[in-house]
Amino acid sequence: MRRPLHRRPAAAAAVLAALLVLTACSSEGTGDAPKAAGPTPTRSAAVPDRQAEAAESAGPSASASASASKGPVVPDAQLKPVTGSFTEKEKKYLSGRVPVNTDPAAVLQTGQESCQRIERTAKRDKDAAIGAIVAGDIPDAEAVITHLCPAQQPLLAAASTGFGEGTVEAPKAGSYRALTTNPACAWQALGADGKVLASGPAPGAQGPVRANVPAGTKEFTSSACYAWVPA
Repeated sequence: MRRPLHRRPAAAAAVLAALLVLTACSSEGTGDAPKAAGPTPTRSAAVPDRQAEAAESAGPSASASASASKGPVVPDAQLKPVTGSFTEKEKKYLSGRVPVNTDPAAVLQTGQESCQRIERTAKRDKDAAIGAIVAGDIPDAEAVITHLCPAQQPLLAAASTGFGEGTVEAPKAGSYRALTTNPACAWQALGADGKVLASGPAPGAQGPVRANVPAGTKEFTSSACYAWVPA
């Protein structure tokens, strides 16, 4: 007597399930990690950042290397690029600024990029360039300009007469203007007894902000004003 045909598919399914279980167990035993669905993105796929690349080639932070190093530095006699040579002005700029185990050419490049930034900014807006120097946005600007782009000395001279926002002790009396259009810029001048001698704009200030610093001012404080220069 023949068995019913409808039982055969069920038996076949059971055998197939058993085979799948055995296959899964054997694959777990190999210890192979599952493969990624697609290729892993590499850093080269990112947008190039030349300044970041210069910092990496310098070892320590390139921005930190731009200023005179506080740790061990490469002796002046050993300040030599891999190829070519440094000019006398470049050597003077690098003196005391190249940490040990750092490529001096990378430190020089950082300074040169600062010069380029100053020059580009000054072409568009001299006040913006002066403000960046006053506010410290250009690291070690005095050395950078003096040794690497002396043509920008007038900007450095103008910046030397100003000061940044925050608290300034005993500022020179006179009229100053803020190098910003921020309507939140506010200031006040305090006397030796802590009394307010003068104060100015915000809220809702419009146009350039000016401050008249009276004689005898002990402290001048400001916020959201970026930088000040004589008016």
